[in-house]
Amino acid sequence: MRGIRVSLLGAALSVGAAISLSASEPKPVDFDQMDVDIPKLVLQAKQSAAAAEQSVESAEADVKAGEATTNQVERRIVVFKKGTLLQHAMSLIRAAGGQPTKDLHLIDAVALVMPKTKARNVETALQSLQEVVRVDKDFVQNWLNSVPAVQPVPALPALPKPLAADPPSAEAQKTPWGIDRVHARDAWSVTRGQGVKVAVVDTGIAKHADLKIAGGYNCIDPAKPFDDDHGHGTHVAGTIAAQDNDQDVVGVAPDVTLYGVKVLSGDGSGTFADIVEGIQWCVDNKMDLANFSLGASEGEQALADAIKAAAAAGLTIVAAAGNSGGAVGYPAAYPEVVAVAASDSKDKVAYFSSRGPEVDVIAPGVSVNSLAMGGGTTSMSGTSMACPHMTGLAALAAAAQGLHGPDAIRAALIRAATPIPNVPAEQQGAGMVDAGQLVR
Repeated sequence: MRGIRVSLLGAALSVGAAISLSASEPKPVDFDQMDVDIPKLVLQAKQSAAAAEQSVESAEADVKAGEATTNQVERRIVVFKKGTLLQHAMSLIRAAGGQPTKDLHLIDAVALVMPKTKARNVETALQSLQEVVRVDKDFVQNWLNSVPAVQPVPALPALPKPLAADPPSAEAQKTPWGIDRVHARDAWSVTRGQGVKVAVVDTGIAKHADLKIAGGYNCIDPAKPFDDDHGHGTHVAGTIAAQDNDQDVVGVAPDVTLYGVKVLSGDGSGTFADIVEGIQWCVDNKMDLANFSLGASEGEQALADAIKAAAAAGLTIVAAAGNSGGAVGYPAAYPEVVAVAASDSKDKVAYFSSRGPEVDVIAPGVSVNSLAMGGGTTSMSGTSMACPHMTGLAALAAAAQGLHGPDAIRAALIRAATPIPNVPAEQQGAGMVDAGQLVR
């Protein structure tokens, strides 16, 4: 479903946005409107929402500082009927007592916040409206909580600290074992992924000498850059697209056009609305592939709708199966998504790798060396690390064969996969993908 182009906090509602409409005859604006400055308006909405949260905090002074978001404010995603006028939809939300925060036009929806004390009344009022299809829950959660810790390394003698102004020194390039295991170099005589647009939807991507970043977006705060403040997104990006340049590491598809979409904060937290907006950005900006090395134990209908809309638009989402050792998480569990399990260097399934019939393929995910925030490299483990191997492979397939969309990409990956002996299909899907076979 493709529709809602919400202009948050429009001037027609007298809340300070930058859209100027005729006072004598307001121009009807449908949710398909494409010529409004959405990032600017979303920023204004966020600023207004922040002011609202501060007001709630002062009213609830007994709550500890810094906990206002989780303790005093509730979030919802309101899905409207397609064709509802912009001004009308926004006036309904505000009249009910909600504060809009995100334009989620991909699923005909608007995200909002509201004081916790008024949540039941606001939700009831919205659900009673004929223009509203439904109201979904939304909340802050950690999408990286179950990521295994960075692998331990032997202790080394202390070295003198470099001066603060010294840039991180590059290391001589080493090919990580996972890149060799999927035989990435066997594809490079045919393609290195050039022409394929790949988004890393994560904690952002840090500037790094071994990465070429074409652009991106910060869904948490559009006024700020999409820089990584955790390290997870940068590590993931390196496995996909680290340059073949004699330093640090090299990625599976070093010539893709790389974008960073920040949907998670520095502690790995984000909302369903943040994730949906990340998917939306990828669709709006015509990404070919999106890497989702993140997950939750449960899904929401808004997320499911966004995944379906993305697939219909031709975006292939590759997602980590999860690190619970149990059921596959979300969004990987959705049928439109390529779900990736994790293996170690001995072709054993990682103990933490989630499993189930949703798993499509398996890739290296234990002690994976890739780029570190701030420069150099570091080793990490998780299906988060397996996922970018598969995204890189998908990019090679797309570039070599001109494939587009999740069905075609998944089929190509499965054709080029070989099952690991004596491993159940629910733990590895079709098996390990061979890059050389993938591009032939």
